[in-house]
Amino acid sequence: MIEDFIVVIPARFDSIRLPGKPLADIGGRPMIEWVYYRARQSGADLVIIATDDERIADAGRNVGATVEFTASHHKNGTDRIAEVAKRYEWSDDQIVVNVQGDEPLLPSALISQVADLLRGDSNAAIATLVTPICSRDEWQDPNLVRVVVDRQDRALYFSRAPIPWSREGGTPPSLRHVGLYAYRVGALKQLALTPSCELERIECLEQLRALWLGMKIIVAEACEVPPRGVDTAEDLDAVRLQCDSV
Repeated sequence: MIEDFIVVIPARFDSIRLPGKPLADIGGRPMIEWVYYRARQSGADLVIIATDDERIADAGRNVGATVEFTASHHKNGTDRIAEVAKRYEWSDDQIVVNVQGDEPLLPSALISQVADLLRGDSNAAIATLVTPICSRDEWQDPNLVRVVVDRQDRALYFSRAPIPWSREGGTPPSLRHVGLYAYRVGALKQLALTPSCELERIECLEQLRALWLGMKIIVAEACEVPPRGVDTAEDLDAVRLQCDSV
């Protein structure tokens, strides 16, 4: 069994809601630098920034990061990481953690937790984390992704909609998905070779392709509650305030 794990940080410039997001200034440093240092502190054997933009690549190189250029046509981070895995010829059993480039305050402990979660279940293709949704505002927020799981903590479905929906009214117990994944490279290869499915296109959630293929996604509650990532200008302002105190 592979005992170490690798982190790949997919980062693109052309975010629809917040263009240039990985280079957004946070405390005098670009966001991608914050993400890279968080990943370095996780115990990963190797951390790679995967991008199709020279400006992001330069920001990574400025802090000594390993940078890999990837194709500009990729529509999601999974496909971008799969290109890197193919280039490095990693074995199908190798564990790779996808750390999104818009999570500058992601606790490093979660990165190692999700890698250990996948390592502990030889039948799982992917591992990911969740936290409880604690308010109705969160439950209704379309920028948050929810997940429902079965009794063995396997993901049943992910959605931007409030799920589960209570027919009787009220806010049922719900789980917020933390956008952090550990993959076995064999699963990455299969995902990259499979066109996006209808569910993925409707929800704009790449993990639905894995469920559509019948892959097992194991889920656990995060050992720390992470701050929200940066999806909007308001999120960026909030992160800047938090980073001022770090």
